[in-house]
Amino acid sequence: MKAPKKVGVFGLLGSGNLGNDGSLEAVLGYLRAEHPEAAVDALCGGPEAVTARYGIPATRLHWYRGEYRTASRAGAVAGKGLGKLVDAVRTAAWVRRHDVVIVPGMGVLEATLPLRPWGFPYALFLLCASGRLLRTRVALVGVGADTIRDRPTRALVRWSARLAAYRSYRDALSRDAMRAMGVDTARDEVYPDLAFALPVPGAEASPGTVCVGVMDFHGGNDDRARAEEIHRCYLDGTTRFVRALADEGRQVRLLTGDACDTPVVAAILDAVDSPLVTAADAASLADLLKETAAADTVVATRYHNLVCALKAGTPALALSYAAKSDALMDRMGLAAYCHPAREVDADRLLEQFRELEKRSGELRRTLTERNEAAAQQLAQHFAALTTALFPASQHAQGHAQAHARQESP
Repeated sequence: MKAPKKVGVFGLLGSGNLGNDGSLEAVLGYLRAEHPEAAVDALCGGPEAVTARYGIPATRLHWYRGEYRTASRAGAVAGKGLGKLVDAVRTAAWVRRHDVVIVPGMGVLEATLPLRPWGFPYALFLLCASGRLLRTRVALVGVGADTIRDRPTRALVRWSARLAAYRSYRDALSRDAMRAMGVDTARDEVYPDLAFALPVPGAEASPGTVCVGVMDFHGGNDDRARAEEIHRCYLDGTTRFVRALADEGRQVRLLTGDACDTPVVAAILDAVDSPLVTAADAASLADLLKETAAADTVVATRYHNLVCALKAGTPALALSYAAKSDALMDRMGLAAYCHPAREVDADRLLEQFRELEKRSGELRRTLTERNEAAAQQLAQHFAALTTALFPASQHAQGHAQAHARQESP
């Protein structure tokens, strides 16, 4: 009997971003259903949280614990520098122990939010380079990408993608971006976001409720000079929109998608000061799915807030901060309901919101159809993943099926 496959999962998992963790949950569900013999562990941002929630061993992604804090003192700068060298050895040693490493979803090939090249892009490059050198298959599964202007970040992302053994994307925009950055994508496929594979928990309907997903939004990598101005405009417009809903007697539930969004929720609650406006305590993507399933309508900024609403079949309006949100809304038949997060106009947002609600019944039917298609496409995705990463399992499965046919009367 062969030893079980050793499968690693890699990324900023367990660090407070619910979308990232939802992608991990979808991949773990696939592995447990199709490859229950696989021994799975993680190299991730929040190992304690991943082990507690998903029951798999996990190791800290970075040796230096202050990796994502700004280094202003000499000691911190030296610690970060040393950490880069130590992480090269640690990552290679971790990769060597595995037959396959999966990067589950996430926007690992994009810089739509502020990002330094020597943070996660460097960590991803170490992973993919180690995989190529040590002959461990590294798979970028259902990932997001976008064209990157910053040269060091673009170089690290491009080489990471080139060195990976398998790539698939969550939208055509991502594949096009990687092709534009010099990656051969001829064999790469596009499938719906991995979170569409998650089940929708049962939820008691809350008639009239509007979920508003907020974000600690300061623009992207190219907006650093205007970050505070962009944030003020976003917060002011979103607050005015929530206040208008409360003034009309609507129940509003504020949603987040990352631990860093909490101050935005607090600022809106303080400014609106209405018992009709409350904050949801969502600790997982399942919690977000339940909240959005119960609502009449969703207005949201974070990408995976939108995914949850659309997966739950609830009409949604995107406060779009990146092309990925526009692509998602187009895929699900709601392309007309996008509003720029950088320039939130509360009056225009209310107009779009009312148009959305007028078409609610029609849009719910559209979402049902699109979700059925997404489920079929993700089944194909997981089958393709098995073929690419577990060829022996695929062969054994086919042999067993053939044998069963021969034995049947």
